[in-house]
Amino acid sequence: MSNDIKHGVKLANMHPATDPAADFYDYAAGGWIDAHPLKGEYARYGLFDDLREKNREQVKELITSLAAHPDAKVPGTVAQKINDLYEMGMDTERREREGAEPLMPQLRHIAKADEERLTDLIAWAHLGLTSSFFSSGVGSDPKDSTMNIMHVGEGGLGLGDRDYYLVKSEEHDKILEAYRRYIVKLMMLTGYTEADAERVRDTVMRIETELAGYKKTREERRNPLLAYNPRTMEELRAEMPGIDLDAYFRALNIDGLERVNVGSLGYLKKLSDYLPTLSPQEVKDYISFQAVDAATGLLSQDFYDASFEMYDVTMSGIEEQEPLWKRAMAIPGSMLGQALGQLYVEKYFPPQAKERMVTLVENLRRALGQRMMSLERMGPETKAKAMEKLQAMTVKIGYPDKWKDYSGITVDPTRSYLENVCEASRWYVRDNYNKLGKPVDRDEWLMNPQTVNAYYRPDINDICFPAGILQPPYFDLNADDALNYGAIGVVIGHEMTHGFDDQGRRFDKTGNLNDWWTPEDSDAFNKIADRLVAQFDAIEVAPGTHANGRFTLGENIADQGGLRVAFTAYQESGSDGLNRTIDGFTPAQRFFIAYAQLWAESIRPEEILVRVKSDPHSLGRQRVNATLSNLPEFAEAFSLPLREDSVLIW
Repeated sequence: MSNDIKHGVKLANMHPATDPAADFYDYAAGGWIDAHPLKGEYARYGLFDDLREKNREQVKELITSLAAHPDAKVPGTVAQKINDLYEMGMDTERREREGAEPLMPQLRHIAKADEERLTDLIAWAHLGLTSSFFSSGVGSDPKDSTMNIMHVGEGGLGLGDRDYYLVKSEEHDKILEAYRRYIVKLMMLTGYTEADAERVRDTVMRIETELAGYKKTREERRNPLLAYNPRTMEELRAEMPGIDLDAYFRALNIDGLERVNVGSLGYLKKLSDYLPTLSPQEVKDYISFQAVDAATGLLSQDFYDASFEMYDVTMSGIEEQEPLWKRAMAIPGSMLGQALGQLYVEKYFPPQAKERMVTLVENLRRALGQRMMSLERMGPETKAKAMEKLQAMTVKIGYPDKWKDYSGITVDPTRSYLENVCEASRWYVRDNYNKLGKPVDRDEWLMNPQTVNAYYRPDINDICFPAGILQPPYFDLNADDALNYGAIGVVIGHEMTHGFDDQGRRFDKTGNLNDWWTPEDSDAFNKIADRLVAQFDAIEVAPGTHANGRFTLGENIADQGGLRVAFTAYQESGSDGLNRTIDGFTPAQRFFIAYAQLWAESIRPEEILVRVKSDPHSLGRQRVNATLSNLPEFAEAFSLPLREDSVLIW
């Protein structure tokens, strides 16, 4: 390979002896998996996580260097806030001295709450503490994406997914029993007697099991039409008399509210019947547990140990706690994310990276347009509107043009770690509520620049690629173009395709929930999507456990679309690499190997079961083997037979 050729695939990451027809995932990524055995602190570790760990080290360096910065001693500066938060996170001696004391004001407030005004207590909890019973927040109007409205929806469950409470299995029984022990242990750590802690346990289990039965299934949550149920306040009073939403919004200092979107109508109606049946003590016990549960990472070690044993060991199979510095860094990283992002971009994101990304995005946009126009199942009317949406799709790369103002957040080292974090959480909730009735900020970023991820946002029809993911191996200015198109190119195509998957296709070019497909084209899409669902449903990811093709449909569509669009864009890029065989691999082979290596991962059996319930993405092995098996371009590249039941959506 001559010196003017950029580097190709990393051969050490492969298992070249594996037959690519039998297991392309192992063939392309098995070497990386062998070289990265799962450490005790991880439930899953993949190449994606490897980049995140490198980012953590970079951000840690930025945070720790602030201690020597003159502004770190000046109250109110970003440097002071980040530095003090990190130092509080590292100060285990102080947290051991304080024990549960920082939590006591919250528990006393709950205990003294007026039993005739429990709605006020729920509103207080919703100010950055917990989503007890239901939730509320401001976001765009699905039918008028230019304006923000109030939304109310489901509350959270301690175990996350409804199936733990409703579906009988040996694994669920084990987790539920551990959860019961955890509730008792946590409440006793706050000073409850064993009898009182057991009362709280029984209350929590009874309430959460009831609420679980009201919640949407994970498949129903993917349907945006089910999440749009606009109601006037008068209509809400009639439909949900058991929830005093007038009092609730008054307690949040939200006046003059006339219209609300109900994100989960069945849940709220059933909650309206159920909530009045609970005694004041039961409501207080439930909110008290949720408050303690939310605080475990901000108190003494015994609280964190209990939480780790429940959620990490029992549920995910993790064997050891992550280092203290990672936990400490996560707080300023989330509370003051864009402030850290600004420092990150200045040091780690060169201007030429953004310039190169702009070119890639436009190449991918052009390729997706070509692919849409060639679809036989889509008629000319739908194609025209699809092209309008594609051209209207805006792109955010690297970092925002306007940085978030954190002047409203105060970090006071004389207050406890918990109090500082809760104050910041309240600020975020208020910041959200302050958007009510105002135009949607279409320049807002939903991820921080240092984040290793990307997203498509259907309500404003934009795609976002933070600086954190725009580095090797996803994006490498020194790599052969086949690798960049097979990695970040597929990510770009993936996010673009989300605008036209089973969810995204329901929103028009401006982000409004609007059926712009002809009935015939919509029916054709659904039929082929159902075939892809069946294909993934048939995959056994663990003994007796199958993938959920309906839950993962959107991501599976986006994986396929991203691959086909990126491959088309690469072929039309004019790259020198298109004419070269490098390390024995053709350009097409290098492209598909690069994609497969992105999803290299080791994962614990327990975590597989968790992700099947909670993650709309397929597991790494399926994102490679199942998705690639449908593509004629892949079959041709490796001289493999195309599967007989192949499904091509894009």
